Amino acid sequence: MKVLVVGGGGREHALCWKLSQSPNVEEVICAPGNGGIAGHARCVSVGAEDVEGQVALAKAEQVGLVVVGPEVPLVLGLADRLAEEGIPVFGPSGKAAMLEGSKRFSKEFMDRHAIPTARFTSHNNLADALAEVERRNGPCVVKADGLAAGKGVLLCQTTAEAREAVTSILGDRAFGEAGGELVIEDFLKGEEASILAICDGRNFVTLMAAQDHKAAYEGDTGPNTGGMGAYCPAPLVTDALREKIIDEVIRPTVEGMAKDGVPFRGVLYAGLMIDGERLNVLEFNVRFGDPECQPLLAMLRSDLLEVLLRAAQGELGDTELEWHSGSAICVVQAAGGYPGSYEKGDAISGLDDADRVADVVVFHAGTRKDGDEIVTNGGRVLGVTGRGATLAEARDKTYAACDLISWKGMRLRRDIGHRALK
Repeated sequence: MKVLVVGGGGREHALCWKLSQSPNVEEVICAPGNGGIAGHARCVSVGAEDVEGQVALAKAEQVGLVVVGPEVPLVLGLADRLAEEGIPVFGPSGKAAMLEGSKRFSKEFMDRHAIPTARFTSHNNLADALAEVERRNGPCVVKADGLAAGKGVLLCQTTAEAREAVTSILGDRAFGEAGGELVIEDFLKGEEASILAICDGRNFVTLMAAQDHKAAYEGDTGPNTGGMGAYCPAPLVTDALREKIIDEVIRPTVEGMAKDGVPFRGVLYAGLMIDGERLNVLEFNVRFGDPECQPLLAMLRSDLLEVLLRAAQGELGDTELEWHSGSAICVVQAAGGYPGSYEKGDAISGLDDADRVADVVVFHAGTRKDGDEIVTNGGRVLGVTGRGATLAEARDKTYAACDLISWKGMRLRRDIGHRALK
């Protein structure tokens, strides 16, 4: 069958790469794609957020499955429109996607279904939000309610920082409409990890635990980004802790959404803060994480098409996933200045050499073709992903490939996986 992957980043490149390996895939189409995805899929210039354009493309190509990569088209209702046309789609409905689309919706859902999360208040009035900051008089987390491309979460160590964050979001509208409302919640201590589950509305199967590196600079310092690297499995999540996460977070969420009349089909991503035996949900995403998707799919042995199609059809049942042994790591190579302003259009050299490194795949995120060259076209440009018998081996292969790639201003973190490697 033909499969359409919606999106054009590193996550979508990884999805196309993995789906193209299925013996039941005739062709992978990616819309809009990017400069590197063309090696694994036919790219069509339809924007990811062009809901009607994506529906028209899926109908014209008579695809057997649509896999939606980014969160915005899901929140806009792309899965609903495809379902109306009778086209199988892997991705939640617009209502279910509010688990990511609205921090307030998500927090109130967790409260309602006794899912562990930090205490919070929500505000759409600047004076009220500032009063809450003063009442707390200490560290807190301030979050824009809507989608802010992974940058709407501000960790505040002092009341002054929290005051500035609240004013920036509600007063200055630093995140536009996404900041029409905000959530203020307790500052949690511990170590972060992520568990992703593929869901069919009633049943689910969990993926390996992964750990992302959000901070821009080494030592987990600097501003938050969309993610500077990730690895799996995360040794922080023991077998016992994994069962606890399933029992206290994943199962209650899937059952709670069904009980609320909004069955969840797609990827449920639980971002967790773990402190010993205590765990809390930091956030839900409703799609494969980026860059977590890249190492997770590098480790997956199962036929991805078969699993996603079963989920889309509500027939996941007791599906079990098969995995490669060892570990995988993804290192993001970013444009100079990211997550602030950065230049585009710089020629990238060394891609062919990096692609020849054993057990490494270079996933393109922010690239485009310019004649015969691949040039930068975003903040996170590449996600170099390697697999090895150990995390140290995977890291060494990945950084060896990274060292073959260059462009003006390129930067990366050299300590991806440092927590586990300790």
